[in-house]
Amino acid sequence: MELDSILKFLENKAILVTGGAGFLAKIFAEKVLRSQPNVKKVYLLLRAADNKSASLRLQNEVIGKDLFKVVKQKMGANFNTFIQEKVTVVAGDITCADLAINESKLKEELWRDIDVIVNLAATTNFDERYDASLYLNTFGAKHVLDFAKKCKHLGVLVQVSTAYVSGETAGLVKESPYFMGDTLNGRPGLDIEAEKKLVEDRLAELQAEGATADTIKLSMRDMGLERARHWGWPNVYVFTKALGEMVLLHEKGDIPVVIIRPTIVTSTYKEPFPGWVEGIRTIDSLAVAYGKGRLPCFVGDPNSIVDVIPADMVANSIIVAAMIHANQPGNPRIYQVGSSVRNPTSLTTLHEVAYQYFRRHPWINKDGKPVIVSHVRVLGSMASFKRYLTLHYLLPLKALEIANIAFCQSFKGTFLELSRKINHVMRLIEIYRPYLFFKGLYDDSNTEKLRMAAKDRGLETDIFYFDPKAVNWEDYFMNTHLPCLVKYVFK
Repeated sequence: MELDSILKFLENKAILVTGGAGFLAKIFAEKVLRSQPNVKKVYLLLRAADNKSASLRLQNEVIGKDLFKVVKQKMGANFNTFIQEKVTVVAGDITCADLAINESKLKEELWRDIDVIVNLAATTNFDERYDASLYLNTFGAKHVLDFAKKCKHLGVLVQVSTAYVSGETAGLVKESPYFMGDTLNGRPGLDIEAEKKLVEDRLAELQAEGATADTIKLSMRDMGLERARHWGWPNVYVFTKALGEMVLLHEKGDIPVVIIRPTIVTSTYKEPFPGWVEGIRTIDSLAVAYGKGRLPCFVGDPNSIVDVIPADMVANSIIVAAMIHANQPGNPRIYQVGSSVRNPTSLTTLHEVAYQYFRRHPWINKDGKPVIVSHVRVLGSMASFKRYLTLHYLLPLKALEIANIAFCQSFKGTFLELSRKINHVMRLIEIYRPYLFFKGLYDDSNTEKLRMAAKDRGLETDIFYFDPKAVNWEDYFMNTHLPCLVKYVFK
């Protein structure tokens, strides 16, 4: 039966959310619990050694956050009872078969009752170890799918990916699928099992050589970057997320699958309240460094479009897509959830807003003095950045190296520390380089059709909104995102 209400769809549903302590997972779970308290159950799968550890994580990293203060106010004295009835924490790990759920009774309950699965577990580190990223982002998706196939009444599996699986593709990036073996550079031979075998063989070699944990970590990190670029992707994160999409499309069978590809996810736009954010997200690292006076220059095209989308809009798009596609097997629908086509903003705008904000509300440093910011020097090419780096850092480093030799290693500690910092910056620049001069725009035609379908059906689009055209970016960043970034993250 075709439902005419998202709230009715959520009523009495059992929903499994992986990566339950993650930023988006918390926002998704909070929205479901607040908007439809008659949901049957929200199961949050957390990485933990046992149920006791998982319960502690639930309290400390999920329910105890400010994010849930609106639900607490709404429920009052009944809040704890409500959470006990509606939220079940599941100790597990998507890198393992059956999601490493050891409690057989709970596992049978999930297979019997689950209606919706939302896979939000991922590592988003651009510089992650290859083994960790491959096992979580790629084979984790496979394990979630395998688990979904055992759920007797599953209506839909929602895989949350990233728009940046497109790599460095310029122009209008379509909401197109990646099929098994597709590569961004056209090189043939990509095989997921072969990639896993390469990882296993390399780990065995390192262990046979008696390599230290640090050496293994560095080797796996370098391998991730090398394998990603071998097939045309700029980093291990987007590469392994693309592989995860391929696995789902190849092995889904009759399971209704939806793939959500958000762009750069920022703080909440308005629910449960404006500006909730957790952790330093992609562009926020620049804002933090700038506000603290630690960003002497910036590398990138100042006119490039920055595709950002508030987290509550992403959560709402997941809910609406899950409803529209529940019990609808067939080709998976892909939704790119972003703003670059319908309501773009530029790097220059964000720079100017950050300048105005921190000029009016300067960061107070540990000495109790305000940090005075100025317009950052923008270096519009890698060549200009390398000249800047040579003049301001490499030449002084060379002089320090000579002085260190002349004065019998008196400056050895300073020299090594400066060398380490410069090498770190160079690696970061190399990893983020594809995005500093990014020329792609993310088509969201499917997402617009989803918005229109919800509107045409008379669904609660005022509650489950995800139209980026509603956002005034300058006002949002000045009065919502940056103030709350300072409140929740700046430390």
